[in-house]
Amino acid sequence: MSFIEALKLAFSAILSHKLRSVLTLLGVIFGVATVIVVVSLVEGFNFYVDEKIANIGTNAFSVQRFSIDDFSSVEALNAARRRNKDVTLDDLEALRTHGGPIKDVGGQSGTIADIKFGNTELKNVSVKAVTSNIAEIEKIEANIGRYFVKAEDDARRAVCFIGSEVAEKLFPTANPIGQTIKVDGRSFQIVGVGKELGSVFGQTRDMYVSVPLSTFLSIYGSRRSISISVTSTSQETYEEATEEARTLMRTRRKLEPNEKDNFGIVTPNAINELRDKIFGTIQTAAIGVTSISLVVGGIVIMNIMLVSVTERTKEIGIRKAIGAKSRDIIKQFLAESTTLALIGGAIGVAIAYSIAKLVATLTPVPTALPLLWVTIALGVSSGVGLIAGVYPAWKAAKLDPIEALRSE
Repeated sequence: MSFIEALKLAFSAILSHKLRSVLTLLGVIFGVATVIVVVSLVEGFNFYVDEKIANIGTNAFSVQRFSIDDFSSVEALNAARRRNKDVTLDDLEALRTHGGPIKDVGGQSGTIADIKFGNTELKNVSVKAVTSNIAEIEKIEANIGRYFVKAEDDARRAVCFIGSEVAEKLFPTANPIGQTIKVDGRSFQIVGVGKELGSVFGQTRDMYVSVPLSTFLSIYGSRRSISISVTSTSQETYEEATEEARTLMRTRRKLEPNEKDNFGIVTPNAINELRDKIFGTIQTAAIGVTSISLVVGGIVIMNIMLVSVTERTKEIGIRKAIGAKSRDIIKQFLAESTTLALIGGAIGVAIAYSIAKLVATLTPVPTALPLLWVTIALGVSSGVGLIAGVYPAWKAAKLDPIEALRSE
C-alpha cells in the first residue's frame, strides 16, 4: 500500500464519522492551543526585551549603583544598599577620559515631575536627565526639532526634548518648538520632539521630558547616583571595554582583589540571562502542565482507534483475504491516527494564533508566534497520534482473516 492510498483511506474513515472525529480531536486541539498561547506570550515578552536591549545602543553597557544580581532577593538588595556607593559625575569623567577600548560615555538620572503649559497640567511625567550624547548612544531620533547639544548641557541651559505624547497633550494644534513649559514649576524651552515609540504592557514610552543632566543636577541636587552608559570602539573590543570599566571603578573605590564589586555593570547578556532564568522556568513549567492535555488527547485517540478496530473487524478480514499484508493494515491505521492528531494540531495552532492576535489587539500584552514553535506543535501532535495508533494498528494487523470474516 502506498503512502497516498493510506492517506486516502484515513481521510475516508475520518469523514465517515465526523462527530466522533471532532470529539476525538478535542484533547489534541486544546493541548496544542494552550501550549502555543503560552509560548506566544513568553516569546512576545522576549521580543520586547530584545527590542529594549537593541535600543540600549550598539556595543553598549551601563555602569550603575546596583547590578542585576542585587535584585535576586530582598536580602541581596538590602545588602547592596549598605555596600554600594553612588555612581557620580567624577566616575563618568574618569571613564570618559580613559580611552582605549572605551569609545563614548554618557550619564543619566531622572525623577517624576508635574509638567504644565498654560492651563494644561500633566501629572507624574518621567523626567530623563541625560548628557547630550545619550541621543547617539541610544539611537534617539527627533520627529521635529532636535536634541539638545553638549554646549547647552555644559552651560546648564534650561532646554528640553519631549516625548510625542507630551507634545500631543500640551500642544494639540500648535508647534511645540520654542515653547516654554514648566517642569515642577521651573521653565524649560522645548528644542525637539521625539519620534513615537508606542506602549508596552499598557505603559506609554512617549510620556517623558528629557533635560540636560547638568541642569537637572543643579536643580535637584548633585548628591544622587547616576547611571553611566558606555560604548566600546567595536564589537571585538566589547569584552575588553567592560573589563576596563570594571577595573577602573574598582581602582577608584580602592577595592581589594577578594572584595565584591560595590557597583553594577549591566550588559545585554546579563539582561538576557535574567530573562531566561525567570521566563525560561515559567515557560518550561507552563508547557509541561499544558502538555498533559496532549497526553489525554493521545489516550482518547488510542481508545477510539481500538473501537474502530472492533467496528471494522470484518473490513480488515476482507482486506487480508484479498491479499493485504499485515504491514498494509498497520500502515492504514497508523495513517488514520496520525492524520487525526495532525488535523487537531493544525486546528489548535489556528485557534492559538487567533487568541494571541486578539490578546495583542485588545490588551497591552505583546505576543509573538515563531514558525519554529508552530512546526514543533504540529510535529508533537502528529507524534502523539502515531504513538497512540501503534497498539490499535498492531492489534488490527494480528487479526485472523477467517475469524474476522465471521464477525458481525
